[in-house]
Amino acid sequence: MSKTIKTFCLLLSLLFCQSAFSRDHIMMAGSSTVYPFARTIAEEFGKNGSFKTPVVESIGTGGGIKLFCLGVGEQFIDFANASREMKPSELKICNQNGVKNIAKIKIGYDGIVIANSTKAKPFNLTREQILLALANEVLINGKLVKNPYQQWSDFDKSLPNKAIVVYGPPPTSGTRDSFVEMVMEEACAHNKEMMAVIKDAKKCRIIRNDGKFIEAGENDNLVIQKLKNNQDALGIFGYSYLEQNIGIVQGAKIEGVYPTFENISSGKYLISRPLFIYFKKEHLPLIKGTKEFVKAIINKNAIGEEGYLIDKGLIPSKKGELEKMQKEILGGL
Repeated sequence: MSKTIKTFCLLLSLLFCQSAFSRDHIMMAGSSTVYPFARTIAEEFGKNGSFKTPVVESIGTGGGIKLFCLGVGEQFIDFANASREMKPSELKICNQNGVKNIAKIKIGYDGIVIANSTKAKPFNLTREQILLALANEVLINGKLVKNPYQQWSDFDKSLPNKAIVVYGPPPTSGTRDSFVEMVMEEACAHNKEMMAVIKDAKKCRIIRNDGKFIEAGENDNLVIQKLKNNQDALGIFGYSYLEQNIGIVQGAKIEGVYPTFENISSGKYLISRPLFIYFKKEHLPLIKGTKEFVKAIINKNAIGEEGYLIDKGLIPSKKGELEKMQKEILGGL
């Protein structure tokens, strides 16, 4: 278990003890990408005055789901934020620990951005080029070898003659899971020469660990700061952080397409994924305000096409998709 998760577990324990076994506020944790959306909903919910503002923590999708699946009761969190769907292995652990009535809210969509400082020239990358820059192993002369590329121009002369430096999320991050699947695995699957050697494209998900890719933790704002201070570096994070830092960072074109609201919404930008918030139905009668908070999350004024989360960078679901999801969630409350 990571240091971040251990720290938050301790926090949960302290809060539980201080509340004298009667917690009067909602607790949620998980994805750094979903965090600004969940936090905003929580703040709006708290303004109503009927219930306390929910506590929201950013510890990564994997970390949030681990805490979520620990069990049922006031000492366990109520909601898990995720930038990918819960894995079957995670669901199994949940069920083993008594968390069996899980509901999934799809709050909208997000693009995964590869960005650099606005003070540098923007990048225009293909998924194949990203694979060559970040893969642990690459194909050279028909053989798999440890990635030797030090500069972008080493494998493509059209790219900058600059050292490869990319800040990105750790293995616990849903953003990383989605990135390696939609970029590296996809690039691998479309490379016939590579597939003839490795057979399984999932092997291309492994990112190099020689210092060219630097894990920046579950704090996307830290990545923004790194790019601000290093004009030669690139960073990987959710579109909402690009939206919030216009003027500081710029998104790279991927396969010739910029990461814009319109391009992600239409599906033209290829690196995009749905975002989720999971909750335990077992906690609906247990933690005060849980049912009301669920309704606040799925409200069209929050996640609809004209909801207040649009200003935070959320790509909303289409009206029909949202209405179907709302009906399913409300029917189960």
